[in-house]
Amino acid sequence: MQTWHFYTTNELKPAGWMRRQLEIQAQGLCGNLDKVWRDVRDSAWIGGDADGWERVPYWLDGFIPMAYLLEDEDLIARAKKYVDAIIAQQREDGWICPCTDEEIPGYDKWAVHLISKVLVVYYECSRDERVPDIICRVMKNYYDLLSEGKWVLHDWGKYRWYEAFIALNFLYARKPEPWIRELAKMIRDQGTNFYDNVYLWEKPVNKWRWETHIVNIAMMLKFEAVSHELLGEAYQDQAEYFQNILEKFNGMPAGTFTGDECLGGLSPIRGTELCSVVEQMYAYEHLYAVTGDKKWAERLEVLAFNALPAANSDDMWCHQYDQISNQISCERFFGRPIFGTNADDSHRFGLEPNFGCCTANFGQGWPKFALSAFMHDGNTILNAVPVPCELDTEHAHIALETDYPFKNSFVYRVDAKKPFTLKVRVPSFAIALKVNGEACPEKEMLTFEFEAGQHEVRISFHVRPALMDRPYDLKTVKCGSLVFAAPFAYKKVMKEYTQNGVERKFPYCDYDYVGEKKDWNLGLYATHFEKREMDVDAIPFSSEKPPVVLLTDGALVEWELEDGYESVCAKLPKGRKAISEKRTLTLWPYGCAKLRMTEMPMIEE
Repeated sequence: MQTWHFYTTNELKPAGWMRRQLEIQAQGLCGNLDKVWRDVRDSAWIGGDADGWERVPYWLDGFIPMAYLLEDEDLIARAKKYVDAIIAQQREDGWICPCTDEEIPGYDKWAVHLISKVLVVYYECSRDERVPDIICRVMKNYYDLLSEGKWVLHDWGKYRWYEAFIALNFLYARKPEPWIRELAKMIRDQGTNFYDNVYLWEKPVNKWRWETHIVNIAMMLKFEAVSHELLGEAYQDQAEYFQNILEKFNGMPAGTFTGDECLGGLSPIRGTELCSVVEQMYAYEHLYAVTGDKKWAERLEVLAFNALPAANSDDMWCHQYDQISNQISCERFFGRPIFGTNADDSHRFGLEPNFGCCTANFGQGWPKFALSAFMHDGNTILNAVPVPCELDTEHAHIALETDYPFKNSFVYRVDAKKPFTLKVRVPSFAIALKVNGEACPEKEMLTFEFEAGQHEVRISFHVRPALMDRPYDLKTVKCGSLVFAAPFAYKKVMKEYTQNGVERKFPYCDYDYVGEKKDWNLGLYATHFEKREMDVDAIPFSSEKPPVVLLTDGALVEWELEDGYESVCAKLPKGRKAISEKRTLTLWPYGCAKLRMTEMPMIEE
């Protein structure tokens, strides 16, 4: 098992479309939440009277690495303002969360796990030498409260116990004191054992439960990766066991699992929560780093290139709480929502549809993904995810130029400062692989040995579009890590209003994406595909100018609206024979198609 280590924001910088995506995020909601949203702007974490639990830590978890990756002085200063305020209120005994003495016994430990993780992120970006001691005091206080029986894990903290290990691993690597291992074991022993819950994952319960909560489950996938070493246990790839069950009973084409709010089965008209997308990505990043197993990197790509951009507007000022595979309109329900446990506005694009957790949390997705591009072990550098970026380390400066995943060519410009090894992960779907113009036997990893000096490596491969089997005898089109869908025109209807003290005012307002509700009832012939590549727009996953499309044949089939709904297609078509002339379908990347049909039947002839 090959273990890799992440680089920091001081060493790795985004370039090309990856940098542009982070700039859009910085100019949108994530980059301005402290100015426009009361739960962050007036949070108890900085002395205000608004939310004093997960929302500021959630926001900082993405805002901090985004600020440092972009080297934006204003963003960095605002991050420091929040961290300084949080540190300033730490008590002498180490307690750091904003609550009264009377509230501490019942305060959910999840917030302690989360703020400790955020402080690790801040240290890795800023190298602020105050931070290790701050984290140590937080965790030593945690140890005292648990060992003295004054605390017991419950609720979110019980189901997210492994999140504490980000900080515990950080501390143990710096100073391996026995109490850290003892605390790790106490937290694990009081935390949930998810093996006890998998029987609940096999069909939708349609009732809110901790055991089937999609974000708990997405986070959980990394539990062994982050905890096994500190607990002194052999790694057994337990995540794969859970992954297979989740895919079998709740998998979605874009790499997610249904969860609106809890697991929802295999229906293409059930949604999944945006928080779960970014937490699942974070889990896969750790799983790949710990194991070096390519399956986690490929699963990470599918999430990042499909599910993440699909749930955000082009300008990233608004987002969906729940995204749906077959989504023909996104407008508020005025009857019973289609979701299992979520509200009637959950698929609206807005400031905080349903709950504000995703409003605060979605920002971690792109920055942490960018930081997963290159990893290292000793004098070996690994290109794990080939997105455009620049790496500057003691061994080399490497500039990777590419428009992947939209195009499949890569130029590595290497200025080696000393001898080192570069490894490049090759996707399993790559065919006709070439290195510096020469055909190369298809393999999982390319290895290059460099001496000091300047070098250039050019890599290219092809990807063949293919049909992916879906439940209920439906199909999805996939090409490499990109999922493709049939897009539909819609009208954006802006909603400005104030509700429960939360103002929604342009650009941080809500929108209904009202579909035309015609000719969405598509089936596929899919006997051939034609791929067309365009320039990558200033908005990489543009909903108007997709960077790549697939042309194929299809026709309309008999497919009605879901009974009782005017804006939701039925779970399955009524018939699979063509009821129109054959037509050319232009399929867009799933992340570009805000309204779309992703799971469609093959037409019977």
